[in-house]
Amino acid sequence: MPTPTGLREIERAVRGAWGADVCEDPADVPRRSPSNPSRGQCGPTALVLNDLLGGDLCVAEARLRDGTQQGLHWWNRLAGVDVDLTREQFGPDELVHEPRLLPRPPGPPKRGEDQYLLLRARVLVALAATG
Repeated sequence: MPTPTGLREIERAVRGAWGADVCEDPADVPRRSPSNPSRGQCGPTALVLNDLLGGDLCVAEARLRDGTQQGLHWWNRLAGVDVDLTREQFGPDELVHEPRLLPRPPGPPKRGEDQYLLLRARVLVALAATG
């Protein structure tokens, strides 16, 4: 697992690289705002963190309290510790259920490849500038 300083630098680079153009699901774009910048960023973020740190990918259903499915939420598990940089995207009316652990499939993602590659490029540039 990286040092706390290294993880803080990665987190800062990731958060600074988010944007509407990184939203994997177009339905999340109008729900993103300066007060909720992590909305729709979870899939690409989890993959970029996996590139940098390894670990497991976690995926869980996100549902409204009435049971309506909102989509899937992705995050990382590193050495048994959950690292979820986008958890705050969910409001009090949304619940994230228990995750399944998934191995990283080979190659780029089948959905959201452009968003993942864009976020990855931005994060790598930001990290190179701090290193």
